[in-house]
Amino acid sequence: MPLFSFPARVNERAARLVAAGAATSSLVALTSGASWLVPIIAGGFLLRVGWGPLLSPTARLAMWGAPKLWETRLVAGAPKRFAQAIGAALTVAASVLIALGHPTVSGALLATIALFATLEATLSFCLGCWLYGQLQRLGLFPADSCSECVT
Repeated sequence: MPLFSFPARVNERAARLVAAGAATSSLVALTSGASWLVPIIAGGFLLRVGWGPLLSPTARLAMWGAPKLWETRLVAGAPKRFAQAIGAALTVAASVLIALGHPTVSGALLATIALFATLEATLSFCLGCWLYGQLQRLGLFPADSCSECVT
């Protein structure tokens, strides 16, 4: 797999398991005050953006477990990578804000991650994927990057 690659198609069920992990770890960090978890969560998002499931322990575990629990359902990878990039941006920002002594704003960003990861994990609604489709319709992403997004 080339450096900084992401699969063209991903198992939506595995993505939902990864989202459940992101939601759970974000909620644990929020409710316990374990701010040291936030950079670890950010690192997971960065690994998934850069290398898909190749280097992310959470994604690898989800790819192993999801097919054992449910039937595989393949979806376009580009919107999932975009969603991971949003998660990475928010958690990196939250990590920086914690380091700068702004835990309240950091907590708001982490709560946002927890909310949207929970929506994906439980209802299969990926806000980043939805946003990707909207931006694709506006011409900001190539029309062929996600045929499912333009329908």
